[in-house]
Amino acid sequence: MTWNDPNAQQEAQNYDNPIPSRVLILQTLEEKGELTHAELAGAFDIDNPDQFDALGNRLKAMTRDGQINRAGRPVKFRAITKHDVVSGTVSAHAKGFGFVVLDDMPDLFLQEKQMRWVFNGDVVDAIGTATDNRGRTEGRIIEVTERQQSQFIGKLQHDDEGYTVSLASPNNHQPITVADDNVAAMNAKPGNPVKVDIIDWPNQHDFATGKIVEVMVDENDREVIIETTLLNYDIPHEFSSAVLKQANSYTEPTAKEIKGRTDIRDLPMVTIDGEDSRDFDDAVYAEKRGGGNFRVVVAIADVSHYVTPNSALDHEAFERGTSVYFPHHVVPMLPEVLSNGLCSLNPDVDRLCMVADIKLSRAGNVTGYEFYPSVMHSKARLTYNQVNAYFDGESDNVPASLTAQPEVKKSVDTMHQLYKVLVKKREQRNAMEFETPETYIKFNEEGGIAAIVPRTRGDSHKLIEELMLLANTCAANFALKHELPVLYRNHDKPDSEKSRVLHEYAKNLGISFPQENPTQADYKRIIDATRERPDAISIHSMLLRSMMQANYAADNIGHFGLAYDEYSHFTSPIRRYPDLMLHRAIKSKVTGQKQPQMDFTLEEAGQQTSDTERRAEKASRFVEGWLKCHYMKDHVGEDFEGVVTTVTSFGLFITLKDLFIDGLVHISNVGQDYFVYDEKQQQLIGKDKGLVFGLGDLVQVKVAAVNMDLLQIDFELLEKLQSSALNMTRKDAKQTAAKQAAPKKATNASTNASTNANESTSAKKPARRRGGRSKAKPQATGSDNSNN
Repeated sequence: MTWNDPNAQQEAQNYDNPIPSRVLILQTLEEKGELTHAELAGAFDIDNPDQFDALGNRLKAMTRDGQINRAGRPVKFRAITKHDVVSGTVSAHAKGFGFVVLDDMPDLFLQEKQMRWVFNGDVVDAIGTATDNRGRTEGRIIEVTERQQSQFIGKLQHDDEGYTVSLASPNNHQPITVADDNVAAMNAKPGNPVKVDIIDWPNQHDFATGKIVEVMVDENDREVIIETTLLNYDIPHEFSSAVLKQANSYTEPTAKEIKGRTDIRDLPMVTIDGEDSRDFDDAVYAEKRGGGNFRVVVAIADVSHYVTPNSALDHEAFERGTSVYFPHHVVPMLPEVLSNGLCSLNPDVDRLCMVADIKLSRAGNVTGYEFYPSVMHSKARLTYNQVNAYFDGESDNVPASLTAQPEVKKSVDTMHQLYKVLVKKREQRNAMEFETPETYIKFNEEGGIAAIVPRTRGDSHKLIEELMLLANTCAANFALKHELPVLYRNHDKPDSEKSRVLHEYAKNLGISFPQENPTQADYKRIIDATRERPDAISIHSMLLRSMMQANYAADNIGHFGLAYDEYSHFTSPIRRYPDLMLHRAIKSKVTGQKQPQMDFTLEEAGQQTSDTERRAEKASRFVEGWLKCHYMKDHVGEDFEGVVTTVTSFGLFITLKDLFIDGLVHISNVGQDYFVYDEKQQQLIGKDKGLVFGLGDLVQVKVAAVNMDLLQIDFELLEKLQSSALNMTRKDAKQTAAKQAAPKKATNASTNASTNANESTSAKKPARRRGGRSKAKPQATGSDNSNN
């Protein structure tokens, strides 16, 4: 051995024919820069073939362990430095692998061994080590710098090695071991849902260890999955004592608080909301003016009066960013004493509010507006269904609070007239309105799904929507005019790649659509041409997927989907922090006060509120998807009718007609043919038998399997019942004609969506080794746009 190795003695003890230690290799690379395997061997005067090979194996091991990088042709090695280390957030996949999500560069792929250290959402320092055969940069975790959560909810399980708590996706790769005496003390049984605190974090060899702190046997499946999701998505759901103290310190409006406000308590203001709504943050009124013109008063709860800048309540609202909505459960941005009390425009009580007082011409053009702090007194709490019934002449379903108050009735009539004018304005500016179904879930007493039903939107829904849009646009205009420190609701135009795909698809519809820079009129042309087609939902869903996501930012770029040059959110400060910011800014301006100095910048606020909105959307989708998969577990083997809503290279996504539940027919289960994916036509085309499947096709499927970890429902395709016009082959056309000519047969097939229907301190147990880990065989797999 001719090299000066600081670890020479240790190497000589371990190997008969020692090679340079890792320390010496790193020193040499730091000194000489990038070197090949052969150049390193030359630097150490290695000419023995066995030593040369051993050096190569050590270089591979150091690459694997993230000490050196290899790149280029021929391959050269270099020492990892602090400049190679990146920080990102772990995104776990149900199949056991994951990614380090990075802001300004491609994500790092984490193999199962790397995922052993982390849970979904953990923040880590990592390095890229190599490129796999799919072109992904593999990552190695250097350090876990922040744990997203230290408490988890899972199902208690028992085997020969003891007790573990099995977690749901995306943490299903990380079982948590718990001690026998902890299980006994909590009287927990295998299969029970339990809440567990982490004692020791996992590593490459050992599972995490934890302590059960709650057995959740009294909660139904819906309640358990919602609480699990709140933890997994790091959604704040408990208010601190300081926040509650501030919220509870407020009383009903006093004369002092009302003084200086414009008094509109005599106006017949009403709220119109859903049947089960508990917080009413907007009230409306309309009147006719001379010449057929209109005046609209939109009153929004004055949340800024109670949530004072930089207070405990304000910090909590900023951290939450938004209320989070789950089926039959809401995690509010503000404590309920405010959201359902003082900041809810309940009937027959005085409430502080901010008002957008808007003047419009008979054609629906805004001719003037003003904003002012006010006090109001709602004359009626109406529901959408009640107002729809009133518009439809169904007097039996209309409350006396509407019909017995002439001024209320007159205002509602005027709003309905104005709504018809505003709808024409919407059409003129080519605002988009897609034919996509909205559903809501009905539950049985056990918390399981009883039915999934479409949510109908009558004139009352659309009327309120138009009035809210009106207030939002006036608020944006006011903020721009006075250069207020607010966030705008931006929705950018589609990118060129999505436009190109849509251009090709539109050609099949016989409709022109540009390959780049589409306008709202281009989208509207497709929407209007396909609105009455049986496959309209599939087509409009594709249009929606081509759109960009809306976000919050300090600079206004307009709202593409709504066809507004300037747009903001003003109407829901109870549940959205950007609305609260806008209220504060407008209120300060119209009352001649200084704009408040906040503990954050506008850019930070835009990022935070956009991120919390995405987090809320993902959490809500996860819970709804879990509930639907859980429901379909009881229907494996049953047949349903569905419509093809997405076509991919790996199969067809089907939406069941009466359940509005999505599942995948993998390409291997599409039919006895070799299918090729046509991206332009959005079809799977059989090369041998000429079978064609595409958007809008009506099919019969069987529920083959449900994977709760992947939240995936697999369908088996039984039969194509009817081809969409775009996917009609000559054979299909003949069969359709024959079916139409044949007498109809009765069927007893049913797709009805109904269902039959004390903490102890535990001694630390030795960590459970990973050798006992078993993995279920994965199922066949396939893989937001703008919110107003």
